[in-house]
Amino acid sequence: MRRSVSSLAILAAILFALSAPAAPRAASNSKLTPSRSFEFTYVVHVPALPAGSRAMRIWLPLPQTDAHQQIYDLKITTRVPYQIYSESQYGNRTAYFRIGAAHDREPFDIKLTFHARRYEYKVALPTGDPSSPNSFPPDVARYLEPDRLVPINGVIGDLSREQTAGITDPLAKARKIYEYVIRTMHYDHDGTGWGHGDAIFACSAHHGNCTDFHSLFIGMARAAGVPARFEIGFPLPLDQTEGKISGYHCWAEFYIQGTGWVPIDASEAWQMPAKHDYFFGALDANRVRFSRGRDLTLNPPQASEAVNFLVYPYAEVDGKPFTDLGHDFSFRDLNPIGSQAAAK
Repeated sequence: MRRSVSSLAILAAILFALSAPAAPRAASNSKLTPSRSFEFTYVVHVPALPAGSRAMRIWLPLPQTDAHQQIYDLKITTRVPYQIYSESQYGNRTAYFRIGAAHDREPFDIKLTFHARRYEYKVALPTGDPSSPNSFPPDVARYLEPDRLVPINGVIGDLSREQTAGITDPLAKARKIYEYVIRTMHYDHDGTGWGHGDAIFACSAHHGNCTDFHSLFIGMARAAGVPARFEIGFPLPLDQTEGKISGYHCWAEFYIQGTGWVPIDASEAWQMPAKHDYFFGALDANRVRFSRGRDLTLNPPQASEAVNFLVYPYAEVDGKPFTDLGHDFSFRDLNPIGSQAAAK
């Protein structure tokens, strides 16, 4: 016997569905793709506006949903008003703050929190030996151009030609450069000069952090006619389900015609030799991306020179870079069992 349903019951069901919190829209990943869900907290400590200054401006980078991560429940808590902007070149988003003479000059904090689900990013690499294409779409071709600290001529161009001599397959070129970077670089924070993503420094000093590893890779790839781009965010510890994060992490992608963008993480491969092959064509889920690109013009534009890369907040006081902001980062897994599986 078919049971009748009253119109009130139908209305109640509709109201309940409308009032329930919306689930985050799924990224283009299958349910079988390893993933990690977590809450991320990013706190900026803003000191008092310096005596005699007129205004401070702050750009706080914001993560955004893409094919490899979902961002939801993003909240910014602070006593200072702000606006959200996107810049046009790479699509990076920031929360923009302007503290003028009329504002309270006392120190304050900006607290950014969000939930995220990051997916493993793995690309099926092509087989065969295709030649490099004569041209790329405009949105890809721009990643053949140099950055201020990532030239494609001089010593970087010479080194690229030396390492890829006789190779026509773009994938094989990228692999040869990846192997060269890992073989000749050493991951450490010794001395000075590291951490700026200076490809010439990396080439001559043969050490540094992830920015240096990937700047050398990107410069050599571009010099070899393989588009390559820079991405930066934060790492999630493999052996913890919550805690502090000491600093940023970055990686790179290169472009193969007919395949698209292919990820690499040369510094992680150096530190985890067992995953050397894995990190050519794949990224694990233990990270979150905040921005893309180098030499950034923010929105609204900053008064000083282009920003090298954006993962920590950028600030200016009266049009000059201001570097006295403090910051803390932490995370908490939302499904510890799933995150442990993704970290394997």
